[in-house]
Amino acid sequence: MLPDLKRLIEQMGKEKGIDKEIIIDALETAVLTAARKKLGLDLDLEVSYNEEAGEIESFLFKTVVEHVLNPDTQISLEEAHETMDEDAELGDSLGIKIEIDTFGRIAVQTAKQIIIQRVKDAERNNVYEEYKDRKGDLLNGFVQRFEGGSIIVSLGMSEGVIPPSEQIKRESFRRGERIRAYIYDVKRVSKGPQILLSRTHPGFIRTLFEMEVPEISEGLIDIVNIAREPGNRTKISVKSVDKDIDPVGACVGMRGSRVQGVVQELRGEKIDIVPCSDDPVRYVCNALSPAKVDRVYMDEDARTMEVIVPDDQLSLAIGRAGQNVRLAAKLTGWRIDVKNEAGVAEEEKEGYGSLMKITGIGERTANLLYEEGFKDVAMMASAEPEVLSSIKGISQKKAITWIEEAKKIIVDEGSENLSEDI
Repeated sequence: MLPDLKRLIEQMGKEKGIDKEIIIDALETAVLTAARKKLGLDLDLEVSYNEEAGEIESFLFKTVVEHVLNPDTQISLEEAHETMDEDAELGDSLGIKIEIDTFGRIAVQTAKQIIIQRVKDAERNNVYEEYKDRKGDLLNGFVQRFEGGSIIVSLGMSEGVIPPSEQIKRESFRRGERIRAYIYDVKRVSKGPQILLSRTHPGFIRTLFEMEVPEISEGLIDIVNIAREPGNRTKISVKSVDKDIDPVGACVGMRGSRVQGVVQELRGEKIDIVPCSDDPVRYVCNALSPAKVDRVYMDEDARTMEVIVPDDQLSLAIGRAGQNVRLAAKLTGWRIDVKNEAGVAEEEKEGYGSLMKITGIGERTANLLYEEGFKDVAMMASAEPEVLSSIKGISQKKAITWIEEAKKIIVDEGSENLSEDI
């Protein structure tokens, strides 16, 4: 049967998942500290673990001398021959075994504290090494407790933390309830490694789809981008590497089985899956789904799009509190301005009418200017004479005159509005 200490070292190594060499080193350091505390700091002490005997051995070394000046560190040749080694010579270093029991209660208590601390440090290091390369993974755990708004998740031998900022506001969990979360960071802190978890991170959505849709994990379908307002709605854009695979259909699954798996994990969060396109106009139109789009005016330099939708589609395109258009803009990277047909018609009427405020511009010329892109007096005021005079029937002189008058109209109207506000 194994000696108690040997069995304890092996048992602790298995339970804590710590290399037994680390435990032995902690024991040796602890006993050496206790020995120095009891016997003195200046002594030549050595502590080692005897695996065969299953015990920690402590030795005090003394140098063999002719005349002893310091009995704590020296031994006479005569005494060495009598008590230790009859073959000892001057200058030899001889070890005297010291029983650990002689160190006293306080020294032993100090040793215990050192061992406990070393084992804790080793446990923490093991946890960090296990999780440091697992950023982006999903973990299953159980809600263990709540601290300062954070959810502490039991992961078996370790704990994870879901800070308040990474929780979905309308979700609530009970102690002992199963919870799934995404590892977004692993940090070393004074209390040990901190495994930071999230249920709001876009990567959470991405990893859930990778689990539900084999074509994504196999690299046949790419998730291009994710725009999310956690707990409410998410839009993801996808594209297929294989032309024969419908990326949206594959993500939705038969009768919605795949996407429903993600929706259930997110407790009912709505998910829109849209096809990505190299054509930015088509991409924006897809992103505004389920709304239908009539036409789009694009300003590539400013990365803005004016999207015109039928009157009955306006609220659908904008979404509740602007959510649909906001997520579409985030997904595509374009600033989107949604207008309905009635609103555009009213704007066009006002703009068209403002052109005829300029002296010399009648209905026919206003039509011509409107078709050339000068839709209101503000656009006329900012026009370049060379561009305006390039239109058939408009001279350089006339263009300059109209531009100046347009500027004056804008200034006058601005003054009138300011007076009304005052």
